[in-house]
Amino acid sequence: MTTTSKNPVPTRHLGTTGPAVSALGLGCMGMSALYGESDRAESVATIHAALDAGVTLLDTGDFYGMGHNELLINEALRTAPAAAREQALTSVKFGALRTVEGGFTGYDGRPAAVKNFAAYSLQRLGTDHIDVYRIARVDPDVPIEETVGAIAELVEAGHVRHIGLSEVGADTLRRAAAVAPIADLQIEYSLISRSIEEKILPAARELGIGVTAYGVLSRGLISGHFTRDRELGAGDFRGMSPRFQGENLGRNLDLVDRLRAVAESKGVTVAQTAIAWVLAQGQDIVPLVGARRRDRLTEALGALDVTLDAADLAAIEEAVPAGAASGDRYPAAQMAHLDSEH
Repeated sequence: MTTTSKNPVPTRHLGTTGPAVSALGLGCMGMSALYGESDRAESVATIHAALDAGVTLLDTGDFYGMGHNELLINEALRTAPAAAREQALTSVKFGALRTVEGGFTGYDGRPAAVKNFAAYSLQRLGTDHIDVYRIARVDPDVPIEETVGAIAELVEAGHVRHIGLSEVGADTLRRAAAVAPIADLQIEYSLISRSIEEKILPAARELGIGVTAYGVLSRGLISGHFTRDRELGAGDFRGMSPRFQGENLGRNLDLVDRLRAVAESKGVTVAQTAIAWVLAQGQDIVPLVGARRRDRLTEALGALDVTLDAADLAAIEEAVPAGAASGDRYPAAQMAHLDSEH
């Protein structure tokens, strides 16, 4: 059974210094990049539907489709009702360096580059400020204090409202927070990606930093819609993702089958159960759902009406224990860029 939320979308705060946002955010990356072709009209319609439902947080990156995603969000906001447009908050990642062919060549966190990236994002988004601004991955050649200090100067100038971080470890989180207030840490967190629970999540809570959790459905792997015989199209990066390869895929989908039994016992979908589990991990966590279509958005919003009691959480834990996933969450070359994994 697929249900949409029957109630207004509740709000949560991004840490002690960040804004109030909808309890679910919309991750817009897949509308422009990395999952194969997408339908522009449906993407805009999905953003409109999200805003209409009460979703206020739109997450993007300036390197998603080399600016395509920011221009798409600009179009969606320009054509949305004024009231919805005024409620929308943008969360933007920057710093990834790309080639014409679409490859990634590193990250640039130098202060001058930070301000350059921001200037281009403001232009593409058609706005005078970005609500939350963060470097996508730590630049190993630039101290995080310098990168965060540059964003703090953008805050002082009124171009950015709040500072965020992405995929950083506990030590880096503390160093950054010593420079300026950090609203949130964006990091992968799902039933099958729980490494943040050991050190990173406790550090964020100690510092009053919220978490925006991406990958809550593990790129569709634990959505309940991914099948063993699915063929991925050209340009879909899951074709290189270890969790979608060979025996790993089979073992991971076995976990999904076990989760499906729990979901069906509650009369909800696998995706709704997985999203509800992340929601249940704390009021300081805001899951980002990467819906590219209105039907997937409707399903995701239904998770807001799923209540998981202690017995439900125990059943989910038994079905998908911590550390049960097969394969890393990124290929080795990309794992090497994750400060959060070191």
